[in-house]
Amino acid sequence: MMIIYAILIFCLLIFVHELGHYILAKSVGIKVNEFALGMGPLLFHFKKGDTEYSLRALPIGGFCKMEGEDEESSDTAAFNNKPFWAKALVVIAGSAMNLVLAIVILSIVFMSVGMPTNIIKELTPDNPAAVAGMLPGDKIVQIEDKVIREWNDITDTIGQSTGDTITVVVERNGEQLNFETAVTTAENGRRVIGITPEYGKNPGKALVLGAQSTVEMGIKMVEVIGQLFTGEVSTKNLTGPVGIVYMVGDTAKMGIFYLAQLTALISLNLAIVNMLPFPALDGGRLLFMVIRLFTGKAISDETEGKIHFIGIMLLFGLMIYITFQDVGRFIL
Repeated sequence: MMIIYAILIFCLLIFVHELGHYILAKSVGIKVNEFALGMGPLLFHFKKGDTEYSLRALPIGGFCKMEGEDEESSDTAAFNNKPFWAKALVVIAGSAMNLVLAIVILSIVFMSVGMPTNIIKELTPDNPAAVAGMLPGDKIVQIEDKVIREWNDITDTIGQSTGDTITVVVERNGEQLNFETAVTTAENGRRVIGITPEYGKNPGKALVLGAQSTVEMGIKMVEVIGQLFTGEVSTKNLTGPVGIVYMVGDTAKMGIFYLAQLTALISLNLAIVNMLPFPALDGGRLLFMVIRLFTGKAISDETEGKIHFIGIMLLFGLMIYITFQDVGRFIL
């Protein structure tokens, strides 16, 4: 099951990535010769219009092969004969789709699990809120002079308070009640009054939280990538397909929502890594496009194709190194 989960996740993320390239290529009139899921030997294929659609044996990749992408072509519908803006959109589209997928997955998780509201669900016995007379179902609308709209407002306001007591205003049965409650300190050091929230489901808020979480994870990933180049983080901390399979297996045991969050994390990682300015990656292709925008044909399509091939070989070498590292770490 661990391997099956990993294969399904890889296929989903790669399919979405290549679908982004495919949709944008078709929309700007670029000829797509083949749209494939998987790599290696051909299992199944059919042709519709100018495009061959195929399923290949190894679920470790996929591709959207466009006319004139890595070679010279005189076809007016070729990638190399399209304007800069059209080519740039096609190159960026794969990572953009993985970014959107991460947001969608996390939004679904937030929507399914629910989000904490400013309505009290439970009170911890003998804690300040219970002692003060608050009840389950009370809606907290104000703490001190701070208007409360969501659970984070409650935790932030209580956490930032400095006095021994705070004034809490709640709505109960259509009327507002004021409570003077003490503040205690939890084991983790946070200031609390002993309440837990009721969870609600709001699609709009779930989407906002999904986007916010994706941005926060993305910032952390970029920081780690930067630390790899500065040497603050060692390449020994990198994980490849073998490590991801084990991570998927461990996470699946925790439940579907944890597995979904890991999928979103990997999707976002794929989006960011693909936009690095390295040959063979989408970011490398975009870099060459920008260079050629100012230098013209100083770098031919054939030369660029060779550079991207070298980039692929270097990436395969890195993948082999990481795989051996993962085998020693997770298997041996």
